[in-house]
Amino acid sequence: MRPLINGRSFSTKAGGCALPAEVVAAMCEAARCCVRMDELQAAASEVISRASGAEAGIVTSGAAAALTLGTAACLCRFDVNAMNQLPDTSGLANEFVVHRCHRNDYDHAVRAAGARFVEVGYGYGTFSYEVEAAIGPRTAGLFYQAGVGDGVLPLDQYVGIGHRKGLPVIVDAAAEMPPAGNLRQFIAVGADLVAYSGGKHIQGPQATGILCGRRHLILSAALQHQDMDVFPETWPLRELIANGTVAGPPHHGIGRGYKVGKEEIVGLLIALESYQQRDFIQERKRWIADMQCIAAAVDGLPGVFAEVVFPQGNGRETPSAVVSFDPSFTGIDAVAVIDALQSGDPPICVFEKHARAGRIVVFPEALLDGEADIIGQRLRSILLAVAEPTTEIGPHLARPD
Repeated sequence: MRPLINGRSFSTKAGGCALPAEVVAAMCEAARCCVRMDELQAAASEVISRASGAEAGIVTSGAAAALTLGTAACLCRFDVNAMNQLPDTSGLANEFVVHRCHRNDYDHAVRAAGARFVEVGYGYGTFSYEVEAAIGPRTAGLFYQAGVGDGVLPLDQYVGIGHRKGLPVIVDAAAEMPPAGNLRQFIAVGADLVAYSGGKHIQGPQATGILCGRRHLILSAALQHQDMDVFPETWPLRELIANGTVAGPPHHGIGRGYKVGKEEIVGLLIALESYQQRDFIQERKRWIADMQCIAAAVDGLPGVFAEVVFPQGNGRETPSAVVSFDPSFTGIDAVAVIDALQSGDPPICVFEKHARAGRIVVFPEALLDGEADIIGQRLRSILLAVAEPTTEIGPHLARPD
């Protein structure tokens, strides 16, 4: 395998980011011993609670797993028979109200638990009465996609409606850091469950996530997450039977395929504690300098316009280098440039979403020292290699909107 340069942010398909040394060391230490996983998750809950302000939390195998487990908790609470039948939700309240603007391909993680969505509002706006009218006897909760603010109710207003109806609100905040304050923001305004990625800005293991929120919902999620190959008489959590919380231990259920190892749990916790000590101002300066390096390498070439964008259009506090192409001058379009970057040595991954519109976007979060310069020079060499010697220098592209 050839290591690649990841200019695509903390992208799963590009392997995320290189882990900090202290995270790797902690994972190696955890790999050399065995522990009771329920006790380790209980300890993890304390760390997550301090960091997020939530009552409790668990480490999951990614933010999508956190959404599935959180949904399962809302569907079942402490009904072990319901836990055993998921994703079959026959006889259960299984509807989640969602803004139409908040539907996306990641919400499959909610539907995977057996839930179905009831959409409200329109692309240009949603009224509170629409949310209230969508709530009925089969409503299990409300879902909210953080980072998408146009056409939706503010989270605090949305939470207020849910709580007046006695319903939990689960927030998908997988990629909502930076700013670091978002680690506490959604809980602070009243969200009952929040899902975060552990492998993005926190810089934990790529296959980790965080589910934090109300203690009783986290406990339900944990019960559906743990290895349940147990007997009631020897179950480490048998006090839950004695005090009437559950009728007995559930069988292997919806969370069995989302197990997370002790190494990943410990690695994430170390990353989470380090996260609260990081110098984000200096980090942002380095990111901006890297993006300026890439833009400067290609801006001024025929048919090329490059700029650094900060913040992002959705307000996200991450810079990017945006390189726009006019194929009539460059002799190559953005899609072909991306293919050339990926097939080079070392391979370079960039953000491809806007390629058909003639733009390549590079994000800095996963770049190592010196890699921004490599990306800039590779882009420049690709563009110069296809340029016709007789092509006259044309005007720069107009600044994109």
